[in-house]
Amino acid sequence: MANVGIVGTGIYLPKGRITAKEIAAKTNGVWSEEAVIEKLGIVEKVIPLEMPQDGTQEMGALAALDALKNTGIDPKEIDVIISVTEEYKEYPLTTSALYIQDRIGAVNAWGIDVQNRCCTTVSAMKMAKDMLVADDEINVIMVVGGYRNGDFVDYTDKNMSMMFNLGAGGGAIILKKNYNKNLLLGSHVIGDGSLSRTAGVEIGGICNPITESNLKEAKKSLRLLDPVKMKNRLNEVSMPNWFKCIDEALRKSNLERKDIGFLDILHIKRSGHEQMVKDLGLTEDQTIYLENYGHIGQIDQILSLHLALQTGQVKDGTVVCMLAAGIGYVWAANIIKWGN
Repeated sequence: MANVGIVGTGIYLPKGRITAKEIAAKTNGVWSEEAVIEKLGIVEKVIPLEMPQDGTQEMGALAALDALKNTGIDPKEIDVIISVTEEYKEYPLTTSALYIQDRIGAVNAWGIDVQNRCCTTVSAMKMAKDMLVADDEINVIMVVGGYRNGDFVDYTDKNMSMMFNLGAGGGAIILKKNYNKNLLLGSHVIGDGSLSRTAGVEIGGICNPITESNLKEAKKSLRLLDPVKMKNRLNEVSMPNWFKCIDEALRKSNLERKDIGFLDILHIKRSGHEQMVKDLGLTEDQTIYLENYGHIGQIDQILSLHLALQTGQVKDGTVVCMLAAGIGYVWAANIIKWGN
């Protein structure tokens, strides 16, 4: 069977930042600066500052260009672009993958948009591997996108504290058939559709369209639509599902938990992150807590790997566990063996 390896990554981060103190102020005193830092795990986070470069599609394109620069890949070598750009983008009903295809000159690529919320990159990487193995004519795939759902967050909504960390940015990761290093091994994904409508943007869709009377409210209407059901269900299944994804992805890779050398995990509250690291028998040196970036949705896994390669936390021989979860609800893990 063909192997699939990671050629490299690219990142784009806007210049805007918001601090824990500023977030606390936006909650009208419900959250203190100390609590935002210690409980929510946000020292500061990235926020969009300028247009057009901080639009989600353009942030994906800028990350793609960075990936091409970092890897030396000719854009004409790319066969497929899988876009993980959010549905919130510059122009609704435009195809993000094809916008990026044109921006980077990937004239031989076709593209498709996929969405799994904050799980999209991990899910898309599995899709990319499956495509590369199954199709003899596909050799290089770029998984790429931009994210800025934090625009919709109302900091005065007490139910939304779990999303106060939402930031902005773009990321790209290039996968190649028979690259013979940095191999993407096993993956596992779990979905729970009973939570499919427990969180989302409440105003602006077919069921509750934007009107003159709700226009201002619509701009900050990312909400827990059924907070009791969502929180109760997540408390029951979230950690077990995460560990099942990890264990199944390891099993498919012929590896065990003790083999993990780096945990590439999305930004979650500080106590949850620390518990995950402890339960896997790792140390804080074997992960990166994105407290100075926030949660940039599905870009987190690309950003964490990108940073870990710069710091040397991921090097030849390191087994990386990519871990994600997204509202809907979805949990997923990828196992990567870095090096030859």
